[in-house]
Amino acid sequence: MSRTRSWILGIVLLSLAGLLAGDTPAPGADRDPLPGSRTAVVLLGTGTPNTDPDAHGPALAVVVGEQAYLVDCGPGVVRRAAAAYLAGVEALDTMRLDRLFVTHLHSDHTAGYPDLVLSPWVMGRDRPLQVVGPAGMRSMTEHLHEAYREDIRNRIDGPEPANTEGYKVEVTEIAEPGEVYRDELVAVQAFPAQHGSWEHAFGYRFVTPDLDVCISGDTAPYPEMPEHYEGCDILVHEVYAEAGFAGRPDDWQAYHRASHTSGIELGAVAGEVAPGLLVLTHVLLWEAGPLDLLDEISTQYHGQVVLGADLTYLSVSPGFVPARDGERQGSFVVLPLR
Repeated sequence: MSRTRSWILGIVLLSLAGLLAGDTPAPGADRDPLPGSRTAVVLLGTGTPNTDPDAHGPALAVVVGEQAYLVDCGPGVVRRAAAAYLAGVEALDTMRLDRLFVTHLHSDHTAGYPDLVLSPWVMGRDRPLQVVGPAGMRSMTEHLHEAYREDIRNRIDGPEPANTEGYKVEVTEIAEPGEVYRDELVAVQAFPAQHGSWEHAFGYRFVTPDLDVCISGDTAPYPEMPEHYEGCDILVHEVYAEAGFAGRPDDWQAYHRASHTSGIELGAVAGEVAPGLLVLTHVLLWEAGPLDLLDEISTQYHGQVVLGADLTYLSVSPGFVPARDGERQGSFVVLPLR
């Protein structure tokens, strides 16, 4: 077995071991701090539209200190965030969930949006949720508020203690690629994705004090893709296995070719841009296995790969030097939170 294959197999087994790890400490319980630097990436949901009970809808968090920046809000996002909080990621406390970046408006990436708007408010969030997303995000939000109008009215006007701010949403629709958000912790750049017939679909680059993180969103390969990923330290990318793809009906093959990235295609892109860590999410295997997918990627990429699983914590060693500051130095931390 090759070194690279052994590495990814170890990560798969690590994730499975986490499933058997037992009870998670209660909030406030004594626990060792999570390892790594100030910046972390937490995979909350790594699934697809397929209803896999172990892989919730697409969602992750880029965490910088005590602030979490969510990317996408698939089914289960709030509960997965709560699980990460119980495992020690303080920034994912339900009441703190107040920043969201949406790649596109497919249902598997947004079906958890009502939960994210409303549940943290019910639990005490007292400020509007800030959302950055494609055209249509504002309309979706307005319709959501209308759909839950009676719930909101009852909670505010009824006997339940509730504030009048936490259910509100401040939406910024992306007018063009480029910097779409900045605060004292991060700068966020949006770049176009090529996802089938979607006119407005994006990936994101988070520039933090410690490292650069790129999230592909759902996308097929396109000529500018390497330019958008160049110099990133962690690349979180969707992928499908070419080995399983061959058994799909012709119409589904046409759809996936136009909408997603195969293992062979991802290997070519990753081989060109050389991320420090390649993280696979939204993985479609069909009848193939994880090692089939790894074989495809490793045809042109020989770096470190993580097969993403829900509630995986990713960070870097203290003193890590990101690629933007010269030659990348340091190691990566990969830890299951369950």
